[in-house]
Amino acid sequence: MSGPGLLHDGPRAPRGLRGLRRFAGPRPPRPETCELCGVAVDPEGHRHLVQTEQRALLCACTACALLFDRPGAGTGRLRAVPDRYLTDPAHRLDDGAWELLQIPVGVAFFFRNAALDRLVALYPSPAGATESELDPETWRTVLGGGRLAALLEPDVEALLLRRSEGRTDCYLVPIDICYELVGRMRMLWQGFDGGAEARAALKTFFEQVERRARALPRTADEAGDDAGGDDGDDDGDGIR
Repeated sequence: MSGPGLLHDGPRAPRGLRGLRRFAGPRPPRPETCELCGVAVDPEGHRHLVQTEQRALLCACTACALLFDRPGAGTGRLRAVPDRYLTDPAHRLDDGAWELLQIPVGVAFFFRNAALDRLVALYPSPAGATESELDPETWRTVLGGGRLAALLEPDVEALLLRRSEGRTDCYLVPIDICYELVGRMRMLWQGFDGGAEARAALKTFFEQVERRARALPRTADEAGDDAGGDDGDDDGDGIR
């Protein structure tokens, strides 16, 4: 009997193989569900929980995520990922600071692991999220003095850095989008430098982060510096 005949429903098909027909075509995608209660969730817009001991992300419906929004809920083993994006325009990193981090690519993210009580540094690669050892002194030198570092929530938020065109920008973001970026880069990565498609996706990703990020208000010292350096520009362009 020829190969196609094995999946034919006519009388020539062996009875025990007739049921295989249902496996011949593509199976419909399984709906995403809350990993706590099992209810279906929107694949494009649901919340995540961090399983802190395993450093794993769990999908969660809104109701379940709210149970773990408070620090200390669930004895700290599960924590809801917040939805805040912050940037500090006053805190820029130069090339020397980036070199201290010893990150071989132009993107990295850092989060504080509460169980280990230390900073974890990761960056995207063709193999996925690659961890880089970072000693505490380097952390304090490069990032510890910034206001974003002081606001960082352990396990659920990250400092996301991108080095581009001679400068390094830093954002405080939900940690799940960092792993989303890692997965996207792993899927698109080609060649030694990632390839054009990966670079385009990276550009789009950071444009979205930039749009969502809220700038921290200026400190009194920064406001004083601006006032002292005011050149009286009143040409209507709104630039000082």
